[in-house]
Amino acid sequence: MPARTTTPERPASRPPAARPAAGRLTELRIRGLGAIDDVTLDLGGGLTVVSGETGAGKTMVVTGLTLLFGGRADAGRVRADGRAGVEGRLLLPQDSPVWGRAADAGAVADEDGSLILARTVSAEGRSRAFLGGRSVPVGVVAELAEGLLAVHGQTDQLRLSRPAEQRRALDRYAGAAHLALLERYREAHQRWRQLAADLERRHTQTRELAQAADVLRSGLEDIAAVGPEPGEDSALDTQAKRLSDADALRAAADEARTALVGDVTGDLGGGDLPQDATVALATAERALAGSDDPALVLLAQDLADAVAVVSDVAAQLAGYVADLDADPGRLAEVLDRRAAITALVRKYAGPGEGLAGVLAWVEDAERRLSDLDVSDEALESLTAARDAARAEVDGFAAQISAGRRAAADGFAAEVGAELAGLAMKSARVSFSVDSHPDAPGADGIDEVALLLAPHPGAPPRPVHKGASGGELSRVMLAIEVVFAGADPVPVMVFDEVDAGVGGQAAGEIGRRLARLARDHQVVVVTHLAQVAAFADNHLVVDKSPDAGAGVTATDIRAVDGEDRVRELARMLSGLADSDTGQAHARELLAVAAGARREE
Repeated sequence: MPARTTTPERPASRPPAARPAAGRLTELRIRGLGAIDDVTLDLGGGLTVVSGETGAGKTMVVTGLTLLFGGRADAGRVRADGRAGVEGRLLLPQDSPVWGRAADAGAVADEDGSLILARTVSAEGRSRAFLGGRSVPVGVVAELAEGLLAVHGQTDQLRLSRPAEQRRALDRYAGAAHLALLERYREAHQRWRQLAADLERRHTQTRELAQAADVLRSGLEDIAAVGPEPGEDSALDTQAKRLSDADALRAAADEARTALVGDVTGDLGGGDLPQDATVALATAERALAGSDDPALVLLAQDLADAVAVVSDVAAQLAGYVADLDADPGRLAEVLDRRAAITALVRKYAGPGEGLAGVLAWVEDAERRLSDLDVSDEALESLTAARDAARAEVDGFAAQISAGRRAAADGFAAEVGAELAGLAMKSARVSFSVDSHPDAPGADGIDEVALLLAPHPGAPPRPVHKGASGGELSRVMLAIEVVFAGADPVPVMVFDEVDAGVGGQAAGEIGRRLARLARDHQVVVVTHLAQVAAFADNHLVVDKSPDAGAGVTATDIRAVDGEDRVRELARMLSGLADSDTGQAHARELLAVAAGARREE
């Protein structure tokens, strides 16, 4: 049976954690990964810390999360005796965009409305991903992870190391008006690129486009010579059949009309004709009309109505006979017209489309002709449109570049202020914004780089090159704190962000992580009790030899109350039962609770 942790009841002294509206993981199961055999974690909201002895397998929790959300599968992490697997239960709001992408992949929600993710990796390195009960490409899960999970560790600073991500962070800091302007720029840039590509195509393919236009014009002239009207093919079919069967149709209509109203010409042909319908109905109506019985009077009225209906049908039959044309010349005209339209259908319409397909071809050809026009007038007009679009792009780009430069100093100052409390008091953060007006890209004309000078006298360098792993994690933490509450990523994972830190700085890291956890689900792997004291949920990774299997097994358990005090004491002094260590642990918990209440 897999080991299972439960989230203990939160003490009254600990303030309730905020629940991120964008979603969170409620459950994580890890099997056969590193030293972990099979554990299931019930993850609470707010700040969750994972602690344990060195080498116990704390980092496997981060590895499992990364793997679950589409990270690279490392066969070296798979236990030699089996297959590694990670499963997660993701709780999302109904309006989350993740649901739409998951539905496109065929995924369905679980019975409780959550979304189940799973990933398996074999010892040979083969990997499979599952989303909502359906097997999907790993890339689909990785795409979803962009808006769900951010992992910040000493070896996994992917978001911060990408210049594009640094530029996005600066744009977001610049504010909503700046982002709206950036969106207008992107639309203008796309329009300019389309116009420029169209103009280039017309210049380089003049002969081919002219030939294609000639073919379309020829077809339009061919169709215009016939001039078909919508629905004319069906009307011609009906008319041709009527003309071909004119004699038979006239005889049938005459016979029906005579049966209804008799011989209206007055020529009885020397003999008696059968009584017609109107005479019979009128006779019946007169027989009932003189009755005093109300029921018979009503029936008499119905018969009078029937006489009117029959007379009307007879009149329509007379009109039909009068309009019926048996002219052989007219029939020939109709058949010729139908043949001409049939020829167009065969040439320009698809199977089963009929005349409607021909008319659709005309609309498409007329639209395509405007794209194939290589006349001097068309090229001049398109050139003017392209230049106007480029001028609009340049105008927006200049405003965006100015906005970035204006925001850079403020952003760097706020991040630097956060770093001062994270044992990087001497570090200086700045932005480099290099503009290239001659080469506007999809996000503007600027190359943005976040620079770090870790100590006085050190030259500013790109942050992913000028910082150690621990420093890079703290810079990322500082940026996330600056953006606390605004980052759409609901789950954040920090892997030993406190490396090389102790004392007061460690407490400041815990305070900042707790601040982040108001609006996000934050999972932190830590070895510092000062950080762990701020947790809403505390998980401990234990390593114990499994004599039966001859391997090391790892278990993960939730701690609270005195068990949590003992774990903090172990983290402080290495001795879980030390009275001094436990007293210090209780003091840390009280200080952390007070700090959270103050905020």
